[in-house]
Amino acid sequence: MPNVSNIVKSIQDIMRKDAGTYGDAQRLEQLGWMFFLKIFDDREEELELRLDNYTSPLSKNLRWRNWAKDEEGITGEALLDFVNNTLLPKLKSLSGGADKISGLIRMTFDDANNYMKNGTLMRQVINKINGIDFNASDDRHMFGDIYEKILKDLQSAGNAGEFYTPRAVTQFIVEQVNPDLNRRETILDPACGTGGFLTCVIDHLRKQAKTAADEQYIQECFSGIEKKHLPHVLCMTNLMLHGIDVPSNVRHDNTLARPLTSWSPKERVDVIVTNPPFGGMEEDGIEGNYPADFRTRETADLFLVLIMRLLKAGGRAGLVLPDGTLFGEGVKTRIKEALLTDCNLHTIVRLPNGVFNPYTGIRTNLLFFTKGAPTTHVWYYEHPYPAGQKSYNKGKPIRIEEFESERQWWGNEADGFASRVENEQAWRVSIEQLKASNYNLDIKNPHSSDTGPGDVDHLLPEYEKLLQQIAATRAALKQQLQEALTR
Repeated sequence: MPNVSNIVKSIQDIMRKDAGTYGDAQRLEQLGWMFFLKIFDDREEELELRLDNYTSPLSKNLRWRNWAKDEEGITGEALLDFVNNTLLPKLKSLSGGADKISGLIRMTFDDANNYMKNGTLMRQVINKINGIDFNASDDRHMFGDIYEKILKDLQSAGNAGEFYTPRAVTQFIVEQVNPDLNRRETILDPACGTGGFLTCVIDHLRKQAKTAADEQYIQECFSGIEKKHLPHVLCMTNLMLHGIDVPSNVRHDNTLARPLTSWSPKERVDVIVTNPPFGGMEEDGIEGNYPADFRTRETADLFLVLIMRLLKAGGRAGLVLPDGTLFGEGVKTRIKEALLTDCNLHTIVRLPNGVFNPYTGIRTNLLFFTKGAPTTHVWYYEHPYPAGQKSYNKGKPIRIEEFESERQWWGNEADGFASRVENEQAWRVSIEQLKASNYNLDIKNPHSSDTGPGDVDHLLPEYEKLLQQIAATRAALKQQLQEALTR
């Protein structure tokens, strides 16, 4: 049986030889739509066996099995001509009216491009892709793990503010928010990226499934929205790998482009899990979709306002937010006041530096809240590094096992987390304290011996003194160089 890891590596090696796929962005987009078509074709084989009357939304010449499956098939200039002038244009204009699958494919290929310029190399890539059988569980699961690694490369292809969320973080958030299949809950990720949270939700619900009706509900209970084309295509592929036949509930759209008031009560959901983009700014005019008190171009803040709107009464949210939202003032203060008034922000898990390395050094937090009752106090839990470790990096990422202490401490929201106790990692802050601090949620661990970075009034003169020393050193070096050149 072919080794899936070796197949993926050899595909990337072939692509590096092509003048058109010279960077991660081009290779990822190319791989995205090609894998989508192969996985979709394998899924169609399965549907044809399960459903007597299954009809493909694709015409015969567009189906992977008819133009790509034969290793001795179309290649070179003829292959390039077919892909550029027939395949992609027809997929982008696929008709089908209300047909969910046709609409999904059309949306997936709306902004797709063929970057490869060498048809012979493209045929080699296609033949390698044919070596993976996505209907074979071993191949599918192994590719799933490799796919996670491919997704991490998205960082170099994306814009500022978009970060791959470590699997341990998505899994912990989903576990604690705990979507309930028996209650037939609806789940949303309004900034779903490549689908990390959604696939975690699917895995979580499948553990609860007992009947065919349960599995059918899992197929349709979640929704997602993703602004960028590349992560959207990768999300579609990821969901199909997780056994979602038609992931049509995930849209290629800008969630923030809609006026806040246009979201109707019918669109509200039971659960929201997400890592909204942070550190980036929305385009001009987007903030006009929000009430005057909440207008900002900071993406993470706008998403927090939207999440409060989209939760049903009693709905639960778990999300990643940067430190800046916790201590920020002005609009951020008003947003936090609304959050603590309309929702029970019961827990903030403070993550250490480096969780999102190598993408960003911004410190992040996991916020958990329930809509419908005001906050009376907030529990904080400071997540420590593993013993002997001082940071996270690509080789040593955060692991789900590290959250075991939080799991043991967590308790039950139904009894107000009565079992929780303060310890070296955990502490509680009352709403009165938070109001007195003008809703500053950046509360340091009172049990920690770490005194923090220091007082600004003390640090600023030290910083200015350091700048003066650097300037003096630069001037001295410049003088020495001039003297050396005039000798």
